[in-house]
Amino acid sequence: MSQCRSGAVGSPWGLTFDRCERRMGGVSEQAVALTVFGIEVPDAGPVFLAALTVHIPAGVVAVVAGTVAALAPKRRGRHPRAGVVFAVAVAVIVVTAAVMAAVRWRENWHLLAVATLTAVLVAVGWRARRRRGRRWRLWHGVAMSGAFIALLTGFYIDNGPQLPVWDRLPPLAFWFLPTAVGAPVTWWALVRNRALPRRRAHPRRPPGAREARPAQTPEAGRDVGQVS
Repeated sequence: MSQCRSGAVGSPWGLTFDRCERRMGGVSEQAVALTVFGIEVPDAGPVFLAALTVHIPAGVVAVVAGTVAALAPKRRGRHPRAGVVFAVAVAVIVVTAAVMAAVRWRENWHLLAVATLTAVLVAVGWRARRRRGRRWRLWHGVAMSGAFIALLTGFYIDNGPQLPVWDRLPPLAFWFLPTAVGAPVTWWALVRNRALPRRRAHPRRPPGAREARPAQTPEAGRDVGQVS
């Protein structure tokens, strides 16, 4: 049985600490429950909390940098700089996710898998841009967009049940809804940046119109008559 005192400690950044008292077999224990912007964080010890303290800012930085890179013109300057920040933030996310999964493997192994997939996609996109091989823009765009989608998917899988509106969706929506939204946006961005060819509309012939035949020259007519 556990009881928590409401409003014990708070902060302007949305962090709230509640002191809880657990009673197990007549023994009383003091614990601290952490709430970040209304999302409850499990009490899993100081190592888990330390990794989470780094994990959350890295996730925010990755989302902001990924958004800036996606909206910036695809040339030197803002786009590659934001991409570097995004890649570094993803690396931090993977390391901290590994630490948290080691502490709570049963609950967090799937988040480590999503974080690892995100890092692999970032590496593929980075390599494509560095090598600039055949259709490198397509590989780079698909991989980086996939990494951004995977990043959001991991966030919603872990926190969706505690978010407004999202808490009304079935659990499978947390896995597939970011992809369902991100895939069409990715396709549009690839076409817009000429990584994918645009479909050219062929002019339609009016009904009953026949294909024009090339006119024969007088010399060609005389040649046909001689042959016949």
